[in-house]
Amino acid sequence: MSDSVSDCTDETESRSALTEAEVEALVRGICFKTGPPRTVGVEVEWIVHELRAPQLPVTPERLETAYAALRTVPLSSPLTVEPGGQLELSSPPAASLMECVNTVSADLAAVRTALGEQGLALSGNGTDPWRTPRRFLREPRYDAMEACLDRTGPAGRAMMCTSASVQVCLDAGHDEPGPLGHGRRWWLAHTLGAVLVAAFANSPLLAGAPTGWRSTRQLLWMEIGAGRAGGPVLDGDPRTAWARHVLDAPVMCLRRESGPWEVPDRLTFRQWTRTGAPTRDDLDYHLTTLFPPVRPRGHLELRMIDAQPGDDGWIVPLAVTTALFDDPEAAEIVYRAVKPLAERAQPLPAPHNPLWIDAARYGLTDPELHEAAVTCFTTALRALPRLGATEAVTDTVRDYLERYVRRGRTPADDQLDRLRGTDTRAYGKDLRS
Repeated sequence: MSDSVSDCTDETESRSALTEAEVEALVRGICFKTGPPRTVGVEVEWIVHELRAPQLPVTPERLETAYAALRTVPLSSPLTVEPGGQLELSSPPAASLMECVNTVSADLAAVRTALGEQGLALSGNGTDPWRTPRRFLREPRYDAMEACLDRTGPAGRAMMCTSASVQVCLDAGHDEPGPLGHGRRWWLAHTLGAVLVAAFANSPLLAGAPTGWRSTRQLLWMEIGAGRAGGPVLDGDPRTAWARHVLDAPVMCLRRESGPWEVPDRLTFRQWTRTGAPTRDDLDYHLTTLFPPVRPRGHLELRMIDAQPGDDGWIVPLAVTTALFDDPEAAEIVYRAVKPLAERAQPLPAPHNPLWIDAARYGLTDPELHEAAVTCFTTALRALPRLGATEAVTDTVRDYLERYVRRGRTPADDQLDRLRGTDTRAYGKDLRS
């Protein structure tokens, strides 16, 4: 949901019109910045709720006051606000896993302290389990986004205003074959991605009711549609596939200096280059309006993981994913472990294929995904010390493996267990109060 300019083009102030061929060349040349994997980052989103009564809505006025106070807190990570009032911390690129963990942990501690003084707290849920969508930010971008997404149903508003995630950012990899090559990492992100959806599913509720999905957040992205929230077909060179996808994706909006932004109907960026005069600025902006499960922004942004419970729950997907991608031995093992899953994904790209749908619906109750997840977590545990992970981090991952993965459970099951142990009439009354 970031409103920041994409990393995928240079000279963003350029106003010269682009041809179709120039768009393809720009996207091919810059969206995959290859080289040895050296940096890691994470973006953690949180739902903000009342400390003493999390089921109650936080008024816009209280959010405004709290966020004004947060702007005075010194942080190493940029802090942004999402359309529904969710908070997002985006770490700077870190030279190691532990540098990333330490930076974000310190920032989160400062954010929690500041919010606590306002009587508010952070909640790690993939979807808001209590409230219906309500937009906090009133800006032309989000007005246009809402109008665009409304065409495909209510999923867009729910995604904008009630969802939260842990997004892991990794270097694209070497420009050569092998476990750390960018082609392998691109394929792995889309195949292992389904295992990550299943293993970290934590959004079984929407507006207080079970949806029948372990990851309702992933369901919302699927319902938004393949053009806006889908990935490209994995048929060859990643650069070619992504450039084609960018060109054929629908344009969300045409920006204006004043007044509402225009929301075209079924205009692809390819058609715009043939009938209009989009600039490099327009291409930059177009790239920020595409939300595939794996987004190349020079690095790879893995967007499929639900927000996790607990103060440090976000560390587990960060550590596991980094270990499986950046340790060569682990990357080779996990490649072999998830390769059989690829047959279930054919022929559709993620997340609109049977593999990803089953991962979101069933979590680790799916036998094949469960088996793959156990292999992935045990492999990550062996690799983490080689990446310099502390004992505290490896213990956190091990606890998750034993509490959830080996048992075929996810945090979504905890939410459902709590709901089943609550009188449904009282629960509904609390939501309406």
